Amino acid sequence: MKHVKLGSQGLIVPAIGLGCMGMTPIAGGDIYGKADEKESIATIHRSLELGGNFLDTADLYGPLLNERLLAKAIKGNRDKYIIATKFGFEIDDNEQMTWRINGKKAYVKKAIERSLQNLGIDYIDLYYLHRLDKDTPIEETVEAMAELVKEGKVKYLGLSEVGSETIRKAHAVHPITALQTEYSLFERTVEEAGILATIQGLGIGFIAYSPLGRGFLSGQIKSPDDFPEDDFRRHIPKYQGEQFQKNIRLLEEIEAIAAEKGITTAQLAIAWTIAKGAVPIPGTKKVKYIEQNIAATDIALSSEELQRLEAIIPLGTQTGDRYDSVSMTMVE
Repeated sequence: MKHVKLGSQGLIVPAIGLGCMGMTPIAGGDIYGKADEKESIATIHRSLELGGNFLDTADLYGPLLNERLLAKAIKGNRDKYIIATKFGFEIDDNEQMTWRINGKKAYVKKAIERSLQNLGIDYIDLYYLHRLDKDTPIEETVEAMAELVKEGKVKYLGLSEVGSETIRKAHAVHPITALQTEYSLFERTVEEAGILATIQGLGIGFIAYSPLGRGFLSGQIKSPDDFPEDDFRRHIPKYQGEQFQKNIRLLEEIEAIAAEKGITTAQLAIAWTIAKGAVPIPGTKKVKYIEQNIAATDIALSSEELQRLEAIIPLGTQTGDRYDSVSMTMVE
């Protein structure tokens, strides 16, 4: 497995991580169809065998169930893994989602203790603010997170789905190691908004979640009806109605390039994100897919191939919103 420096604070990670969100329900509903705990844990173990020891979770997933699943998977081998988790979506004392975002110091302290307990570990490698609390200055939140570093409970700090101004303010309080944002051939807002340029200038690493467009770039979804009935992707504008059909036509052109190279469309999409300087964390809960995803780290794309891909979906192409209207308000 190839490794890369994530940011300039000393964290070294594999060229690809494993997004674990789909391994458990969220608020009682399955995200990407039913998950099987045994198969999910086998996927985490197979990833480790192949050098993929960078796991991404969050207290939101479940809530709390995903961290507890990871605890089972890594038990006895904690030092072999790099664990990233997130906080910010407020979870009450009954383990229920409030769907409020809380970045206040007291909640930071509460959230870290809960995550450490759920994960069964005494420190977290990379700790993210999941979404910006617009009612709390980012400086207050990051100051609280920085105290966790001093206490040895967290090694590195990250932010998720925030803009350039917030990143600069946060980084001035304590060095930020990573920004995590959705990024794929079908979602390049971070480029358009200049956010990638901002983090590159500050020496902050970039983690790309949903590099396969929430499975769309796998090529296995040919119709909105292919999504399971309770699958939340049915509610995403990008994958609805006329926009879905437009995106399918673009996907077919990408599939043609993958066929030329003798690789899957998913592998091509992953290789593209790596070539763009990101560390992708595609989510899967199946062993066969983790093997295919990790194999993508060995695929090299020429500058000509990159140009061909980006000519299919150039910056500015309207591919549809990536969340429903409510969730989009939580993305800065």
